[in-house]
Amino acid sequence: MGLDENKLLVRRYYAAMSGHDKPAGMVNEFVTDAKLRRHIAAMESAFPRYRLVAEDVIAEEDRVVVRTTMRGTHHGDFMHTPPTGREVAVPMVVVFRIAGGKIVDSWFSGDMLGLLYQIGVLSPPPQDP
Repeated sequence: MGLDENKLLVRRYYAAMSGHDKPAGMVNEFVTDAKLRRHIAAMESAFPRYRLVAEDVIAEEDRVVVRTTMRGTHHGDFMHTPPTGREVAVPMVVVFRIAGGKIVDSWFSGDMLGLLYQIGVLSPPPQDP
């Protein structure tokens, strides 16, 4: 696949995954990476029907990098934290490796500290007056 096809695959994946229940069959259509499948299941359990918003999509060789925001509502356990009903917005950068028309590996870095503030696990530091 070329760079444009890889970017299109990731955009189709985002559209399919965003704001919907994520049955295993749909995930398997795009993803062979077991680590990513587990991550999707955990996030779907904690933030059902979360939405993914891609701000930038950049491709190079077999990699697609997405600057994105995950938005959802905390309706399930997350890191041993019971549901709070709070809405969250988590900026992150995700790198996907594409092979054979599927996502075969992934790495992400997100604002987990900000997420923990948003669901009330941690209190933000006091602001200077």
